[in-house]
Formats: sequence, structure tokens, C-alpha cells
Amino acid sequence: MINHDLDRAMHAPAVGASTATDLGQMPEWNLADLYAGPDAPEVDRDVAAGMAEAQRIKAAYQGKLVGLAGDGARIAEAIIAYEKLSDLLGRLGSYAGLRYAGNQADPARAKFYGDISEKLTAISSDLIFFELELNQIPDDVLAKAVQVPALAKYKPWLDDLRKEKPYQLEERIEQLFHEKSQTGRGAWNRLFNETMTALRFPVEGEPEPLALEPTLNRLSDPAEPKRRAAAEALAKVFGENVRLFTLITNTLAKDKEISDRWRDFKDVADSRHLGNKVEAPVVDALVEAVRESYPRLSHRYYRMKARWLGMDKLSHWDRNAPLPEKPERVIAWPEARDMVLTAYSGFAPEMAGIAAKFFDNNWIDAPVRPGKAPGAFAHPTVPSAHPYVLLNYQGKSRDVMTLAHELGHGVHQVLAAQQGPLLAHTPLTLAETASVFGEMLTFQALLKGATDRRERKALIAGKVEDMLNTVVRQIAFYSFERKVHEARRNGELTSEDLNRFWMEVQHESLGDAIDFKPGYEVFWTYIPHFIHSPFYVYAYAFGDCLVNSLYALYEEAHPGFVQKYFAMLMAGGSKHHSELLAPFGLDASRPEFWKKGLGMLSRMIDELEAMEGAG
Repeated sequence: MINHDLDRAMHAPAVGASTATDLGQMPEWNLADLYAGPDAPEVDRDVAAGMAEAQRIKAAYQGKLVGLAGDGARIAEAIIAYEKLSDLLGRLGSYAGLRYAGNQADPARAKFYGDISEKLTAISSDLIFFELELNQIPDDVLAKAVQVPALAKYKPWLDDLRKEKPYQLEERIEQLFHEKSQTGRGAWNRLFNETMTALRFPVEGEPEPLALEPTLNRLSDPAEPKRRAAAEALAKVFGENVRLFTLITNTLAKDKEISDRWRDFKDVADSRHLGNKVEAPVVDALVEAVRESYPRLSHRYYRMKARWLGMDKLSHWDRNAPLPEKPERVIAWPEARDMVLTAYSGFAPEMAGIAAKFFDNNWIDAPVRPGKAPGAFAHPTVPSAHPYVLLNYQGKSRDVMTLAHELGHGVHQVLAAQQGPLLAHTPLTLAETASVFGEMLTFQALLKGATDRRERKALIAGKVEDMLNTVVRQIAFYSFERKVHEARRNGELTSEDLNRFWMEVQHESLGDAIDFKPGYEVFWTYIPHFIHSPFYVYAYAFGDCLVNSLYALYEEAHPGFVQKYFAMLMAGGSKHHSELLAPFGLDASRPEFWKKGLGMLSRMIDELEAMEGAG
């Protein structure tokens, strides 16, 4: 169906803390490129136009698409109208979602978001028939129809649609699922968002309770007492609210189980794999390779970090502590901008040119504000507009990496927009490629400029920790989700069940160098991906390992690398990952592919061990 989903590609919250006055002038996004305001007449105009066009498409084509299939030009005409309406509805949904993300505590923004979501759900309900009927066209008839040039463009979209056919239901049931999502999954997502935004954490030593984002940021403070105080405040408040988050998790997991059962998905992650255009054995190979690597990656690194900090073990609040020999400086916003754009330009000036538009045109919302959505994301909006980036920038090196990450998404989304609304959307597995590649470019640029041994060590250690968070942590999250969703099929889960699953994957993934203090068992409660996008998390590990392999080829001066890379981004969702990786000689279905990607991380840890041995 037409996609007006307001979920966002979110990056894990950056860590560190500073004051806005230290950071220089930071941009807040200008949403006027979508609409001048919630009361702008164009909003009501587009809602009315969308409703009228949906009804026109329904009257013109419902019950007729199979009969028209012999005329490829007529089918193309119908799809073009459907695609144009998708752009219009996507613009409305994007505006409401972005405005809401800017301040989720504002009742007026929440109401506008809810009202627009309801209207979009009602409008798109008239179009449930469209994709269902396209899938009823016989294969041989459709194969002949797509030879018509106007329809040939949409063949990749039609091919992907065909893969959904075994899991589609009768139209009336699909319509019921669609409309009930507003008071079902959508409502529980909103409850999670607004609850998490409203929570305040009484951190010892702070004059007043903090919101989630600055509290999480204290976990990388140089002072251990401040890290401990933040962790204890998080544990206290999460614990006080664990029953609510348990109910939300149970409800959403059951909601997914019902949908999966009706659609005949066998495995709990099958629907995500289908949406990601990736085969389950490919994901299984990734997960197996990462889990097998835990001892030589995360376990080894955190034992070494404990020695650096003079500890037998790291308390869980020490995991992201900065190195003691190099206190982290504050990086003002203008310097962060220059760092990222310079790194991008060193790879390809056109990449930096696209990224610069985000700064020049206020497509970025950077400052921390009360009520603002935590973390970071890049929202593609619609091809007729442009993406927007949300950050919570606080001046640490990881914040610079987050900026590089989200701008990578933004560049990718700009390049893929030429594919149009139906083909621009990139599967999550490949959507993380450009973002992680942007981080890698920025890291390598900083590393080349590091002449001091201690600075080099700190940079490498920081990158290793980011990669562990992107690969090891995200696969651990995936393992946690599998435990939750598989167990939920057998009945409701208690908070103790969820806490136990969380601790099992934490011990396995992080190893015996981490001492998990009481209270850490409830830290599963705040991870937004578990709520908004079940099984999203493996896409981060997929993207990181893929980028490691790609970057190795780039360093080896692989022929035509930059051109091939841009072609991959411009393809959007029009090609399968195997087609996009083939020009680089890469094959994600082979276990060696994943081991090669993990090898880069292992070699970085080797270098840190060598530095330690050298004194």
C-alpha cells in the first residue's frame, strides 16, 4: 500500500555532554519546504486532494486491474497516478512526523500528528485493493506487459510486490488490519514516545532532574561518580516504569504475532527480512559470524579497557568512559561541520556538495531541547522535497561521528530520490551502508591527521567502541528480540522474563570484563527500535560489516570505486543487494564476506594491544 509510515532511521544516541554556549550557533530545521505551518491552507488543500485522488483511483481501477493487464500502457498509467499520490501523502506524513519529533511533549504537535495520521490512514484505506489486484495478474501476462517502456521502469517494484503475494490477505481483512493499526500498534508507539519524552531522571549532583538524552550522555563523563550517578538514576526511573514498558512490549509483540500468524510468516523475523529484501540465510550467516567473534572482539577489548582504567572489571556504566590519558575536548558545531565536509570532499567533492546543502538550507535540527526526540535520524521525506536530519549535538567526538552517519543517510536519500516514490526507498540493510561509510571516511580523515601516539590510540579506541556498538551490540539486541518474540508466542511475559533475556544477551556479547550492577537488567526499556521497528537492529551490523569490506576495496584502489559507489546509492530500492555488490566482487551470502568485515575491527584491537605492549 502507499507508504506514509512515520518511522525513522534512528542512530543510537551520542554520548558526552556540553552546554549550547560552548558549541556555537547550531541550526534548527526549517520545515517550510514541506509546509509553512500546521495551519497553512496547503495542508487542508493536500488532505482534500489526496482524499479525492484516492477515491478517483479506486473508482477507475478497483476490480479492473487484472482485466487491463494486457495493456501495459494502461497499467503504467495507473501506477504513475498511485505513485504521485504516494508523494503527496508522504509529504503530509513527513511534515507531521518531523514537527512532532521536534517536541514530543507539546500537546498541539501531538494532536496534529495524530490527526494527520488518522486522515492518511483513512485515505490510504481506499487504496488497499491496488497492490492486491496487481498481484492477481498472471505472471505471463505481467511479463509481457512490462515490456512496454512506461511500465518497464516499475519492474523492480512489481517484482518485489510479487514476493509479498504469499503473505497478503483478502482485501477486507487487509483494510481492517490497516485501519486498526491507528488504535493498535500506532497508539502503543505513541504511548512509548510520549512516556519516554516525559521521564525525568534525578541524577545525584545535578540541580534538577534530567531528560533521557542528557542522562545517557553522562555515561561517558570522565568522572566515574558522575557515570555511576547517571546509571543509577536511569535504573531507578526505568525500574519504576518497568510495568508500563512490559505491557507495551507484550502488546506489540502479540500484535506482531497475530499479524505474522494471519499472513503465514513462520519465523518471527521473516516479515522484516522480506521488507529488507534479504534472505534469512544471509542474516543467519551474519548473526552466526558476529556471535562467534564475541570473544576476540568485545570480550578482548573490554578486558583491555579495564586495564587502561585501572580496574579489574568495568562496571556497566564504565563501558563508554573516555580514556583517562586523553580527556575529550569540546568540538564546536562549525568545526564538526568542517570535519565532516572535508572528509566527504576527500572521497568525492560531489558528496560533500550534497552534504553542504543540509547545513546551508537548515535541513538539520542539531541542538538538544526539552521534549525533542532522543537520538538521531535522517528522514527521507519524499522525492519531491528533500531529507531532514535530527541530532542531539553536544560537542563530543561521537557526536561528530553521528553527524557523519546521518549525513551519509541524507546523501543517500538525495541520490536515490531520482528513482521516484515507489523505488527510492532503500532496504534497511543497504540504507545503513552510506551512513556507516560516511562515519568511516570521517574517522580515517581524523586518524591521518593524528600525529601524537596518545591521540591515535584514543581515536582508534573510540572507533572500536563505535563499531562494537554497531555490530556486537546490535546483534545482541537482535538476539534479545528473538528471545522476546519467540517466548511471547507461548504467553504473556513478565518483567522478570524480559530482564532475564536482556541479561543473557549482555553477558554473552560483552563478556566477563563487564560487571553488571543491579539495575542494568531494566535497560532494555528505552531502546526505541524494539518498539518502532522490530528486528531493525541487524541492519546496523549488516551495514558496518559491508562498509568494512567496501572501504578495504577503496583503500586498495579498486577500479572505478567512486563511480560504482555512487551508482549503488542512486539505485535506491531498485536493485537487490546481490546486484549492487556484484560490481565490487562482493557476495553477502558467503560467510567469508562477514568474516572479512569483522577482520577490520579485530585488526584495530590488535593495534591497540600492540600499543599497550609498547607502553
